[in-house]
Amino acid sequence: MSDRITLEELAELMKKAAGVTVSPQQLQEQYDAGFDTLGIDSLGLLGIVGELENRYSTPMPPDAERSKTPRQFLDLVNSAFLAGA
Repeated sequence: MSDRITLEELAELMKKAAGVTVSPQQLQEQYDAGFDTLGIDSLGLLGIVGELENRYSTPMPPDAERSKTPRQFLDLVNSAFLAGA
């Protein structure tokens, strides 16, 4: 398992799980923008969380699907990875 989720992986997950195509560069530029401005709704974010859980065979933090921005999501998920969650 990787020790962190990258912008590239998040962009790929957004396309696969939510059907929204955003480049890693766009994510970097809009790191603090709401997922809603990127076209991701709560169901899309839930799909991303589910895909990560399947990919890494580990539960994601309970608040992951309520993250408002890419920064908040990656900080939460990557902190959990580092903590061994």
